[in-house]
Amino acid sequence: MGAETNEMRQRLRESGLRVTRSRLGVLDILADADGPLSFTQVVERLEGADWDQATTYRTLVKLKEVGLAAVASRVEGIDRYVLAGGRSDGHQHPHFLCGACGRIACLPEEIVASISVDGPWAESIRRAVVQLLGECPDCLTQPG
Repeated sequence: MGAETNEMRQRLRESGLRVTRSRLGVLDILADADGPLSFTQVVERLEGADWDQATTYRTLVKLKEVGLAAVASRVEGIDRYVLAGGRSDGHQHPHFLCGACGRIACLPEEIVASISVDGPWAESIRRAVVQLLGECPDCLTQPG
């Protein structure tokens, strides 16, 4: 059992949740993801799991309720989840949705750091969900 799995077990216990395979599996998927994941993407990555999709959905909801997962993006009305706490910042930063391939990515820190807002709108902007729509660098470089 790896250190990351032990950490996830501890986080579940500290949140008042029992440690189950479905909870550990979903947390592992979120921890390994390079960006926010929809329910469908989590299910796809759990291919071969011995629990059903309803259990996965309930697990995501419960992890969100206790603060172990967060909804980082609601592009096109679809909740996309990230691991909260620990290695996460609560995911209060802008995301980019590629209209060509559908990938959702966290904007690089150097871009986020360059955004500076002062004045009466500063706190509102910091708390806002910012999602940019366009073509990701990979899609821009493809011919066609």
